[in-house]
Amino acid sequence: MESELSLSGKVVYIVYRNEDTFYTVVKFKIADEREKVITATGILPVRPETDVIYQIYGEYIEHPRYGMQFKIEGMERPLPSQAESIIRYLSGIQFQGIGKKTAEKIVLTLGEDCLKEIREDPRILYQVPGLREDKIQTIVEGIRQEEDGMEELVRFLNVHGLGVKNLVRLNRTYGKKALERLKENPYRVMEECDGFGFKTADKIAMSLGFEKDDKRRLCALMVSMAMDLCMASGDSWIDREVFLERFDKENDSEADSRMILEAVKDRGQLIEEEGRIFPVSQYESETFIADFLSRFPYRESEPFDKGLLEEYLEGMQKELGMSYDQDQLDAIHSFFQYPFLIITGGPGTGKTTVVRALTALYRLLYPGSTVITAAPTGRAAKRLAEMTDCDSMTIHSLLKWDLETNTFGMNEDEPLTADLLIVDEFSMVDSWLFANLLRASKNIRRICLIGDEDQLPSVSPGSVLRDLIRSDLFPLFRLSRIYRQRDGSDVITLAHQIHEGTADFTVLENDVRFFRCSRQDIRRHVLTIVKGALDKGYEMNDIQVLSPIYSGNAGIDVLNNALQECFNPASSSKREMKVAYTVFREGDKVLQLKNQPDDDVYNGDIGVIEEILKPEETENHQAVIVCRFDETIVEYAGDNLNNITLAYCISIHKSQGSEYPIVIMPVSWKFYNMLQRKLIYTGITRARQALVLLGEYSAFEKGIETLETRERKTGLTERLRLAMEEGERAKLAEAFF
Repeated sequence: MESELSLSGKVVYIVYRNEDTFYTVVKFKIADEREKVITATGILPVRPETDVIYQIYGEYIEHPRYGMQFKIEGMERPLPSQAESIIRYLSGIQFQGIGKKTAEKIVLTLGEDCLKEIREDPRILYQVPGLREDKIQTIVEGIRQEEDGMEELVRFLNVHGLGVKNLVRLNRTYGKKALERLKENPYRVMEECDGFGFKTADKIAMSLGFEKDDKRRLCALMVSMAMDLCMASGDSWIDREVFLERFDKENDSEADSRMILEAVKDRGQLIEEEGRIFPVSQYESETFIADFLSRFPYRESEPFDKGLLEEYLEGMQKELGMSYDQDQLDAIHSFFQYPFLIITGGPGTGKTTVVRALTALYRLLYPGSTVITAAPTGRAAKRLAEMTDCDSMTIHSLLKWDLETNTFGMNEDEPLTADLLIVDEFSMVDSWLFANLLRASKNIRRICLIGDEDQLPSVSPGSVLRDLIRSDLFPLFRLSRIYRQRDGSDVITLAHQIHEGTADFTVLENDVRFFRCSRQDIRRHVLTIVKGALDKGYEMNDIQVLSPIYSGNAGIDVLNNALQECFNPASSSKREMKVAYTVFREGDKVLQLKNQPDDDVYNGDIGVIEEILKPEETENHQAVIVCRFDETIVEYAGDNLNNITLAYCISIHKSQGSEYPIVIMPVSWKFYNMLQRKLIYTGITRARQALVLLGEYSAFEKGIETLETRERKTGLTERLRLAMEEGERAKLAEAFF
């Protein structure tokens, strides 16, 4: 054990233990003349027992509040070393059938180091005269049971800087055999343990002496590359020849890429279909969606009184003092006629009004029925709840997503219990998430998807809304008439102009402005506009700056730092904490970057830092940032600190599903690769009341003229059509025979 100091002694009692991270604080009595009791802390995967001799390894450190402590880097229960102790040990209850005489024979033959030697090489037991095979196995297994394998794993991971999270994942999957499994094939963790990518697996493999041309490594690299390419492009598949060419460029061995591909396909790690290479998750998602929808619904809705629907609809319009137009009426009637329906439309076209009517009418026609509403983001779910008067949640929360295992608690075996499912902001939903939603929906009688087809597609692979619409297999209602003519009406007008590829600011007199300036002046003008809004009485949460990129003078990082000083300047009354290059301050506006279902906070949620705690003020001696997201309080410490960032300026992608009273959005040729109509359209439609665009007008013109530079490559539309045809043929055959 390579450590600065080794101490032998007993755990007196456990002061604190976190079973999720294994962080433990114990009182430890050193086995010497003084029997001094010290405080020892560390990552201890196995809960230590009291009154048991342990050997701990590490160093003394001085904690600012609790004084001197021993930082544990390793901990183990030493095996007995004296002959008498070894004989008592080997004839104990954990070694059934091994009596005192057999134990004495082992010690006499192999010496006092026998236990250590048996642990390292069990074959030496064959040197003991007359020792039967069954007794040899009993001894070997008994000694191994005394080892938990975890201490060695902790040391191994620490050496490679892999951290506690990876330890927890490995322990959950492999238990005591984790290190053994890693040494057999470190690349297996990519498939068997969620959260491990190729780089981590490869780092372990190289340290274990694996060769770069090892077939296991090359197969893992190919699988990883396929998924990485799909994540980067949003595609569900890659062209075979393009993929092999790319692999040959990045692969640093002389291996035949075609042979590697065949091996990967034989293992079922990639799927090839007509020259298209699919990651398994994408292939299975598309095929499941197509199969499920070709058979949907699995439970038919009860018939309803059409006259009663008309009566309720008429009464609702009178109560609201409004009349639905023909497109809206068609959507409402079709909703009750078809089990699966898509409604799309831009801002101000009445989607909210229609959805409110659908849920209200459904409850009237089907008393006692259960309605579920969901959206991809927390803010979108909250807006959906307000418009429908139904409980609403994120899709991940609805499906009881487990962060550590990346699995869902609601699935085919544990389906959702509801009659109606409405999903808003559906343009953001990727194929993998939609497939998992459908897996849990076999009890659903009716599904309604709502989205704006002109917004950006999902961040992850797939273009589900587009593919469903293009299939021409499902009732689709496009709402185009603009209704919202008061607050934010200019924003809506501009959105519909951009939809047509034009923009005329001369007719936008109230809520929209475009300030022309050079890219070098964007930062200064953003600050001027923000200060002006604050002077007029607007508050931090009223104003959201959006930018498509992180780097550069008009990028998210630079603007966040500048806006932090504008919205929340440094003060002696506010604590600060630096994480990497970001300074967090009490009162800061922050953005959640990853889903944390256990804390009920999700990717894209925006909150405020309520408090920053110093290490000496917390139970586990870690600095903590406490954030408030509406009514939810979340604590961030350790690795979780990477899950938040400043939110004065956020990306347009992260803003999807949210609305803000005022949006400020720079446009520059610096964003050249991002300048396209859907991006600009998505950004401006985040504004609820007012929109300020600024920067280079020629770049803005280029953006609204540019449709997607390339369409995402998916197979869902084709699969839907084939699945429907097969379903129809099956129904005809069943009816005929």
